[in-house]
Amino acid sequence: MTSILAGLLDFLIFFVIAVALVALYLGTYTVATMHNEFALIRENVISASTALGFSLVGFALPLGSAIVHAQSIPDLLVWGLVALAVQIVVYWLVRIVMPNLSQRIASGEMAAALFLGAASLSAGIINAASMTF
Repeated sequence: MTSILAGLLDFLIFFVIAVALVALYLGTYTVATMHNEFALIRENVISASTALGFSLVGFALPLGSAIVHAQSIPDLLVWGLVALAVQIVVYWLVRIVMPNLSQRIASGEMAAALFLGAASLSAGIINAASMTF
């Protein structure tokens, strides 16, 4: 019974940290982009929801890998922040290829949103697979 409770406590700690990292990610990502995702989503702009949703999954995949591989809370925090940074870099790299990316997403263009989403998801998969610490 003691090991079950210890396991439950570890789960709770890692889960709470992961949720906090997701909140930090959403806050950081939406500030780093040149458009206001949440305002656009409230206006039912599907392209904004699509791009942000894929980006969130692209962040969650390596975060999940970090949870599995982390030996400690600092491990989880460091690798969670690495996953966050990768997603921000992907957004800025896609902007190089598509300079008017944010304007296209804000105007509802799905092609731009899906390209950004695919890049974010691909980076997240590669990031998760690279976490072999």
